[in-house]
Amino acid sequence: MGGEPWPRPARGPEMPATRRSTPLGEFLRARREQVKPEQVGIDPQPGRRVPGLRREEVASLAGVSPDYYLRLEQGRDQRPSEQVLTALARALLLDEDSRQYLLKLARPRPFVRRLPAQGSVAPSVLQLLDQWSNTPAYVSDGQHDVLAVNPLMAGIAPGIAVPGTNMLVSAYAGYHAYLAGVADQRLLDAHQLSEWEGTLRELTASLRFHADPDDRRLHEIVGMLSARYPLFRTVWAEHLARPQLHGTKRAYVEPLGWIDFRFQTLEVPRSAGQFITALFGEPGSPAARAIAYIAARPAAPASWSQGAATAFTARSDLSRSNAVREASSDGTNTIRALSS
Repeated sequence: MGGEPWPRPARGPEMPATRRSTPLGEFLRARREQVKPEQVGIDPQPGRRVPGLRREEVASLAGVSPDYYLRLEQGRDQRPSEQVLTALARALLLDEDSRQYLLKLARPRPFVRRLPAQGSVAPSVLQLLDQWSNTPAYVSDGQHDVLAVNPLMAGIAPGIAVPGTNMLVSAYAGYHAYLAGVADQRLLDAHQLSEWEGTLRELTASLRFHADPDDRRLHEIVGMLSARYPLFRTVWAEHLARPQLHGTKRAYVEPLGWIDFRFQTLEVPRSAGQFITALFGEPGSPAARAIAYIAARPAAPASWSQGAATAFTARSDLSRSNAVREASSDGTNTIRALSS
């Protein structure tokens, strides 16, 4: 496939669009701008000014009319068929996670009974966390608000794994503190900067994938981060959407140093989008030894022992989320240890 499958309109290099800022239209537009013409067999002509694909090119690749695709981006048609969505995902080279997110935007569920109420954690989940005496774990929601932690998790990340904080807010604040802690920006470690930005992109993509696009809390977080951090505005505009379900997290455990923990995140059924993240290590690994070390330390205060997770369960609010430790300039790993 080559050339331009649809004639260009006389008014300019691309079909004009009235921006109504619907999540579906914004996602399609952002992903369209990220696909290079040569990736889909289109030979870019000299002087081409449009970033990525033109709307009419996406329409041709997906087998729909240019007018219909324009209506999708404008938000005038928000109920495309599954066949159309599949074709658009193929045209825009979406991976499976991004395809699932596209389906989510086009198939919002108008009524879902949420049990328990959003922000609360079921007693059975809290009891489970309390009984995991050898497994650090915490509960968070789709907005990365921490809802509950068990004593082992609090021991691994004191002051950070605290109900009422927001992982994404903490991550961007930590990145800002890291940059501010280096007087001469030329001395910044390129590898560490790359790790920071990779971590922030992963967290931001997870936020977009899991959060409800119409949720007020999501808009609070996005608005606050957009106002404070230029990097967040750049990353958010990329419209990446993918979950973080497993991998490696790194935390500084005193006096053992930096420890890499494996993690697995599981969704809690019928929980309004809550997730349990558990940290662990292979037998004999530094992570396993660190967990054993924390578990063997003197007993925690009463509030952290029996019923600890229940006692330290809270719905995150924006003011508390903003009260992150600006002094934590240890680098990427502190925040990477807590991304979920």
